[in-house]
Amino acid sequence: MKYNIIFFNFFLILVINILIYSYSLAQDSVSIIMYHRFGEPNHPSTNIQVDRFESHIIELKNPKYNVMKLSKIIEELKAGKELPEFTVALTIDDAFISVYENAWPILKNNKIPFTIFVATDPIDQGLNGYMSWDQIRELKNNGVEIGSQTKSHPHMHRLSEENIRNEVNYSNTRFIDELGEKPNLFAYPYGEYNLIAKKVAKENFIAAFGQQSGAAHPSLGFHELPRFAMNEAYGSLDRLIEASSTLPIVVNDVHPKSPVISENPPPYGFTLGKNYSQIKQLQCFISGIGEADVTIIGQRVEVRTDKKFYRPRHRINCTMPGSNGRWHWLGRQFLLN
Repeated sequence: MKYNIIFFNFFLILVINILIYSYSLAQDSVSIIMYHRFGEPNHPSTNIQVDRFESHIIELKNPKYNVMKLSKIIEELKAGKELPEFTVALTIDDAFISVYENAWPILKNNKIPFTIFVATDPIDQGLNGYMSWDQIRELKNNGVEIGSQTKSHPHMHRLSEENIRNEVNYSNTRFIDELGEKPNLFAYPYGEYNLIAKKVAKENFIAAFGQQSGAAHPSLGFHELPRFAMNEAYGSLDRLIEASSTLPIVVNDVHPKSPVISENPPPYGFTLGKNYSQIKQLQCFISGIGEADVTIIGQRVEVRTDKKFYRPRHRINCTMPGSNGRWHWLGRQFLLN
């Protein structure tokens, strides 16, 4: 009897430790990586060198990472399920021909899932430098996920609601005609949207994605999720490793709600959705401007600068150190109309 009790206690402790360890290797966020062109040096802001992209894929083949199909990740997060630690999704915007010629063979040979977001007009018009419907069908038939990026790839925040709906509805019709179904994922062209575009995206897609950096977490909602852009300036292997290791800053009550600013500079703020022991180390930087002033009162964080925004797009990135050398990261893009 004594030995049975000892064995039971040992077994119970073992199970508890396994559960604790498993929980520590789970997370409720994902790092989404974004590419555009591959081996097109004439477009450095959207291009990544092919050998550098290959180094990314070699890194992501490390068992440390869990590269998943994006729609499956969204499904899991919406169901409130935990994802394995270091879960990553790969996305590619615009369906340039270099995707088919240079990236697809690498991704296919390594069995890496990815999502490609397509604007239908350039494909319908057979524009030079873009894929064809036959090539997109080939990718789809090989398990690649096809997402929408509207009809003509416009600046959506400058369109009327009627035109926004036309962009989405027309492209959905073309996807059904060519691929037999409409996409359930959407990427805002240029990462730009306003509250009307977000509303239309919610009505048509299970998730939508911008081009601001950060870990994608359900507290952000599912229709303005961030992605880390990779290009010639910001596409090193170290950056991929850093991006794939980020942790979220869980927030709510983000102000202003619209990324299209009505007050310049915008009075940006958010409420922390959980306690962070490193919150005093939070820093926020504005692209093209520099470090912002951060004020923390309880759970509320206010981010300010006295410098006016002057670019069509400015991004504010807030980061703080996390565990094991990882970083918590929250990004937001603001637009001048």
